[in-house]
Amino acid sequence: MIKLRYSKRLFKRSSWSMASAGGGHGNVAGGVTGGGEIEWEVRPGGMLVQKRDAGRAEEVILVRVSTGFSWHDVSIGATRTFGELKVMLSVVTGLEPREQRLLFKGKEREDTDHLHMVGVSNKDKVLLLEDPALKDMKLRAARAVAAQAVQSPRQPFIKV
Repeated sequence: MIKLRYSKRLFKRSSWSMASAGGGHGNVAGGVTGGGEIEWEVRPGGMLVQKRDAGRAEEVILVRVSTGFSWHDVSIGATRTFGELKVMLSVVTGLEPREQRLLFKGKEREDTDHLHMVGVSNKDKVLLLEDPALKDMKLRAARAVAAQAVQSPRQPFIKV
């Protein structure tokens, strides 16, 4: 958060002049604090904007995630990232976040992409795929364990 001081002469509005005369709601309007400071924030896209009201709650959206044969409805904040969505899905699906690939509008999304910046809105669908490289590694490891079990000589428990 960046705070900039300003002169009242530069940012004069009719509502502020009315407030100073006693006919308004005080000197708090649109992110301006009583001390004459404007609070700024940097949005995920890199844009410097005036800070939002802190009292306002984050918008929660419902995202339908399809795994091919089943689907899950997940409630998540609109300003969250795909990485945070993967963490929530790991609880439901049992796949670790690094094993997941999320596709929205036909494109794989990075973990750092924000849902609202990409255009995910309420009741949109996201496709969840298991990472093919990790899936192949798991399959090869399972085959190696099975092959090792077959090749190991069996010794009888009871010798007669």
